[in-house]
Amino acid sequence: MPDDNLKSIAKKLAKPLRVAVLVSGSGSNLQVLINAMQAGALPIEIVGVISNREDAYAITRANDAAIPVAVLSHVASGKRMGIKTFETHANAQLTTWQPDVIVLAGFMRVLSASFIDNAPAPMINLHPALLPAYKGLDTHQRAIQAGERHHGCSIHVVTAELDAGAVLTQALLEVNCKDTADSLQARVQKAEHQLLPWTLLLIAKGIIDLGNPHEDTKSSYLPALPLKLWLDV
Repeated sequence: MPDDNLKSIAKKLAKPLRVAVLVSGSGSNLQVLINAMQAGALPIEIVGVISNREDAYAITRANDAAIPVAVLSHVASGKRMGIKTFETHANAQLTTWQPDVIVLAGFMRVLSASFIDNAPAPMINLHPALLPAYKGLDTHQRAIQAGERHHGCSIHVVTAELDAGAVLTQALLEVNCKDTADSLQARVQKAEHQLLPWTLLLIAKGIIDLGNPHEDTKSSYLPALPLKLWLDV
């Protein structure tokens, strides 16, 4: 019984992983995280959401969950906010929220090296391909045209070089002969909805150390990164 009491106390004292999310679109991955957080299935606290588009449905999802939102899309004149201005305001907001990790989930602006290096927490990005293959855009069409047998998504550390940071986790699926770019995108999105919360759980539990993702695991009982999920979606 004493051991059970200690475990219960430790669980109560354990602080959730503080997560800030940057979005540009519908926010389906954000919704998965919100659902898992609200259900108590994932030890995270989404401390804020930044959108670079004022019409992103992700804003509605965050508002419905009473999560603070910063929309950094347009200046007073209605013009698109320049990247330097965006980064200044985004850094200030993130510093206020003090997240443990910043998640780029469907965020469609390229960030500068200065912003990445000076962010108040490590940044990870969800990319719809099996990195290092198919960096950039149109990943599903390119994978089909190349005749790939497998495709999927990756979560990697954000660096100044596009889609080039250490790959932490990947979800893999088989490409069907009847797959189109649209159908493959839909299947990969289902994989994303499993990969992102799983990765945050691994980070929250200390299994993945964002401070040293390149740490040598040869002498460890854990497999080397990236950790991989094979999914039937």
